[in-house]
Amino acid sequence: MLNGGGLIPLFAELRPALARFLQTRGASADEAEDILQDVNIKLLAERSGPVAQPRAYLYKMTNNHFLLHRRTAGRRERREEDWVSAHGGGGEADDQPSIETEMIAREQLAILQRLLDGLPERTRTIFQRFRIDGEPQRVIAGELGISISAVEKHLARAYEAISAAKLRLNEDHPGRRSLTGERGRHAI
Repeated sequence: MLNGGGLIPLFAELRPALARFLQTRGASADEAEDILQDVNIKLLAERSGPVAQPRAYLYKMTNNHFLLHRRTAGRRERREEDWVSAHGGGGEADDQPSIETEMIAREQLAILQRLLDGLPERTRTIFQRFRIDGEPQRVIAGELGISISAVEKHLARAYEAISAAKLRLNEDHPGRRSLTGERGRHAI
């Protein structure tokens, strides 16, 4: 028989075993620590009378807190689902861009396509194979019969043309949208 104050040192001794007990019941390590902290606080706050089977008492108390924790989490989840449902949400975030964002992206893509179409054919081919198709520069150089340095020079020309187009667009439409992504979502 152990008095209520004697449960605290026994709890400290059993804490690792109680954490394993909770984890076998499905609690994560963090969740187990939260539950054990709640049990510890309750033991410190409430002075219970004599306990005939202190180990069984602590396991039962820990299990009860685990069940309470799970019920509370379930209620919270249902409450959040109800709130989303009541406020017109389908529960899932809409990953589709807005119509405005889509139109701006299409406009920028058209500008970029016209720019690329205006590049010399070899530069355009190298840029497409490297940036769009993802081919390594060494493979492109080998197939075209040029050096890797030449591939890099063609890419630099394409990048310069794209940078110039970005600057022109930003000067033409200050504050509206940007190929550089200065306003965030519309970067190419």
